[in-house]
Amino acid sequence: MDSEDDMHDANDVDSYEEDYYSGDAMYSDDEDDAGYEFLHNDSDDSDDVLVSRQQKNSTILKEDDILQRQEEDITTICSVLSISRDFACMLLRRFNWNVSNVHEAWFANEDEVRKAVGLLDKTIKPPKARELPCGICFESYPFDKISSAACGHPFCNTCWTAYISTSISDGPGCLTLRCPIPSCGAAVGVDMVNMLTSDEDKKKYRRYLLRSYIEDNRKTKWCPAPGCDCAIEFDIGSGSYDVTCHCSYSFCWNCTEEAHRPVDCDTVSKWIMKNSAESENMNWILANSKPCPKCKRPIEKNQGCMHMTCNPPCKYEFCWLCLGQWSDHGERTGGFYACNRYESAKQEGAYDESERRREMAKNSLERYTHYYERWATNQSSRQKALADLHQMQTVHLAKLSEKQCQPETQLKFIIEAWLQIVECRRVLKWTYAYGYYLPEHEHAKRQFFEYLQGEAEAGLERLHQCAEKELRTYLNDDGVQDAFNNFRTKLAGLTSVTRNYFENLVRALENGLSDVDAHGASSKTSSSKNAAGTSKTKGTKGKGSNRVGATSRTDDSTGWSCDQCTYMNPKTATSCQMCDNGR
Repeated sequence: MDSEDDMHDANDVDSYEEDYYSGDAMYSDDEDDAGYEFLHNDSDDSDDVLVSRQQKNSTILKEDDILQRQEEDITTICSVLSISRDFACMLLRRFNWNVSNVHEAWFANEDEVRKAVGLLDKTIKPPKARELPCGICFESYPFDKISSAACGHPFCNTCWTAYISTSISDGPGCLTLRCPIPSCGAAVGVDMVNMLTSDEDKKKYRRYLLRSYIEDNRKTKWCPAPGCDCAIEFDIGSGSYDVTCHCSYSFCWNCTEEAHRPVDCDTVSKWIMKNSAESENMNWILANSKPCPKCKRPIEKNQGCMHMTCNPPCKYEFCWLCLGQWSDHGERTGGFYACNRYESAKQEGAYDESERRREMAKNSLERYTHYYERWATNQSSRQKALADLHQMQTVHLAKLSEKQCQPETQLKFIIEAWLQIVECRRVLKWTYAYGYYLPEHEHAKRQFFEYLQGEAEAGLERLHQCAEKELRTYLNDDGVQDAFNNFRTKLAGLTSVTRNYFENLVRALENGLSDVDAHGASSKTSSSKNAAGTSKTKGTKGKGSNRVGATSRTDDSTGWSCDQCTYMNPKTATSCQMCDNGR
């Protein structure tokens, strides 16, 4: 979404890039702590590079990790409470695998906990006899063919197997299985499941038990990526909800949708629902069609004259403009391409309401289409960038290493650039959902937002073009070493600039563009055009801005202007709110 102010002369852009990449630029080592750090180039493991952001706020748990933690918790309960592993597992399930809650409840009122879980004080054995009747099928069986839970109610092994297998087939409810006698609350634990069921049922039961450790714990969730078996343990209260799994899938831990900073979860929910709802279909029908006067089916007119004929079996002929019967029309009413009746009735206001509704629907549809198409385009570009990243890691990096006679560890700046592209495409995509729900009446915020979004898009396109097109020269030809070193400097510089800009953009949008108000919007917008998101560099020029390093402009009544990025800061600020430069 580029305004006229965003359209810069190509020569200015070229001179900016020449100045920036002349070798005098200094890149900032400071990293943002809001979840946008990328891996440094000191890792030799290409799999680790797939995880584009460091896991500051979460821990990735593989299946072995989950089993180990589960085993440790069971062992802890067994040793502290002096109960069997079977009973310990039931207790932990009851209290959502929270060891502290088990201890607290147990020592507060052991009897109440036992009753709630179905753990009896003493295990009751069925009476010893040569044969015992089964409480389900009522047949008599030898004692060694009879089993019972802690309550002592005897049932034959065949009925027990059928009872447990049916419960396992019904789902995770088998983890809270009780004695078949309706009035008995004795729990049936994992020991009986292992003793009486088939290998397939045992495997299912263990799977349910494993999944319950994640699903019952409010601090852990499964990675929603298809085919991924990892779970994420989130450090609640750590700030950003964005987490990244080993499979490289990034998602919001709060709503489990794909990562969507800077947009909040409610906005994402509304946007996804709108994309899948029928409301936009109805808007399209209302804006682009009219109902047949006879059968009321919607008809779209895409070409031709005003003489319309409805589809069979209706076949009603009418005028598109006034919806009157076509037999009443002819040369005296304006011919095939006009309708005098409609024009006169329109002047009298007969069609005002229907036209107004159609116009509103059309405007609403056009506005939604504008944002959705750009949202979807950036999503497609992100998927393409992911594919290019995989191709670079698996094929091109080794080829480039051979052609340039450099180890792959010294070429990781290319991988970092592609990771930045993937991340920025995601952020840029969600800015369109942000813009769609930005209130129309807040003109100052909308103007500032559209400028920031346009600059972000332009900066990302420069980085994407450099990583995609300029790199091909060095993949196809041996190239000169000095030229490749210049390319390294340029790509690393663009990566740094783009990362810093998008970090600032995310912070600004998450703060609701709070720096913009009705009184100071114009000055802040104009000053931000020279500065918004500019990285911490020396001797560079921002897009369409003066050379950085000019004398600081200070106005004690309104604030002070940063001498590095020219951003207008409040007078109470000790460092620049955009680039962190000291006053």
